Amino acid sequence: MRELEREKTIEILNTIMEYELAGVVRYTHYSLMVTGPNRIPIVQFFQQQATESLLHAQQVGEILTGLEGHPSLKIAPMEESHEHSLHTILTESLNHEKKALDLYKVLLTAVQDASIYIEEFARGMIGQEEVHNIELKKMLRDYV
Repeated sequence: MRELEREKTIEILNTIMEYELAGVVRYTHYSLMVTGPNRIPIVQFFQQQATESLLHAQQVGEILTGLEGHPSLKIAPMEESHEHSLHTILTESLNHEKKALDLYKVLLTAVQDASIYIEEFARGMIGQEEVHNIELKKMLRDYV
């Protein structure tokens, strides 16, 4: 096994943590903006996504501090389209999840063959983000 590039890994973890915290804000906002006859299950979906994003940020923060890193107090930049149709919200959510998937892939590449624990964590998160992408694509199917 090679040696873990600790500073690089900490930097990637901080980027992921900021992005996951942005997800908490994004999904909470979306849960408040949903209207229409299917509002209740979709609000619950977005609330679950916000809760899961917070859990992911906490998990990443634990690894980050375990590497003697300092967790960022920032959240990743978010654009506000001010369009709150369900199609727009779901499309923006899919874009967010695709970016999260890419960030976890960057982490995996950085830690591969250097930390089995972080490598397995990254693989698990990639799996979860892939499921989110699939679910959002299914939810968007009626709009295509």
